[in-house]
Amino acid sequence: MTATVKHAVAAIALSLLSLALAAPAQADAPGKPSVAHHQAVPASGVRDGVDCPDGYVCIYPEVNFGGQPWVKRAVDGSVKDLPSAIRDRGSSIRNNSGRTARVYEKRNYAGRWVCVTKSGGSIHDLRGYNLNDQTRSLKINRNDCG
Repeated sequence: MTATVKHAVAAIALSLLSLALAAPAQADAPGKPSVAHHQAVPASGVRDGVDCPDGYVCIYPEVNFGGQPWVKRAVDGSVKDLPSAIRDRGSSIRNNSGRTARVYEKRNYAGRWVCVTKSGGSIHDLRGYNLNDQTRSLKINRNDCG
């Protein structure tokens, strides 16, 4: 199996695991309150989060990398207008690729932006950059942030 296929399989498995962990607790019977079901927390201490695979840039809809991320393989290039699933919804970003990633407030790489360094760079809260819920385009670069 090639590395690309392995990464794709890993990303799908992580997405399915995230969906399973995020399922709401069900009531035991009509009229009875729900019983709290405890979910296993990974050793890293991350709960209900989906880790960003190697070679990808992930934009999360919640601060601190919460929620189901939109995942983009960095070698596939930039995105002038993010898909509706994450457009104007990004609250944190992680870059596990060998390239830098800039997220912009407007389509076509316009307006305010923030650069996320390569190889594990991240921003856990875009509110500090006045970009929370204002993600509109993503520029993947070979140069450094600055």
